[in-house]
Amino acid sequence: MGSREEIVAAAAKVMREQGYAHATTKVIAQTAGYSEAMLYKHFRDKTDLFRSVLAEELPALGAALAELTADPGRAPLRDNLVHLARLGLAFYVDSFPIAVSMFSSRELLRSHRDRLRGHGPHLPLQRVADYLRAERELGRIKADTDVEAAAALLLGACFQQAFLATFEEREPADHAEQLADVLLAGL
Repeated sequence: MGSREEIVAAAAKVMREQGYAHATTKVIAQTAGYSEAMLYKHFRDKTDLFRSVLAEELPALGAALAELTADPGRAPLRDNLVHLARLGLAFYVDSFPIAVSMFSSRELLRSHRDRLRGHGPHLPLQRVADYLRAERELGRIKADTDVEAAAALLLGACFQQAFLATFEEREPADHAEQLADVLLAGL
């Protein structure tokens, strides 16, 4: 593993333990065993590092959605929805402790949102809606399905379960099949 990967792994660890707001680049670099200068050799700032943590250290929700959208018919619809629900649950459980501290101040949230430049929490919703749109085009869900609402229902439920598990300091229950079945009944 190279220095960049070690820094990203250390950032994920520190951000999970301390939240984004309290994770300093100094502590992240020390945790990785490098200087801050080495960290800045690979990353422009903490937001750039945070984006790398989301892309590289958390469950690959984005990659799975891209794959499903490219070839939605390769597996049964229910299997795809269960897979998405499991990935959504895992993604939100892993990212919740990191991201929640950004809401500790309006200034921090505004600054972080501005620096993400379009890469934000709306992307998974858009990608699930794109996947469901592809399923609708295949005729595997009703033609009048509101894919944006269906995406919000699925990921919103995953987010809520992640919130509860984080709040209660417990492992999340695997509700993926139940979530998929309820959604499927409406599709």
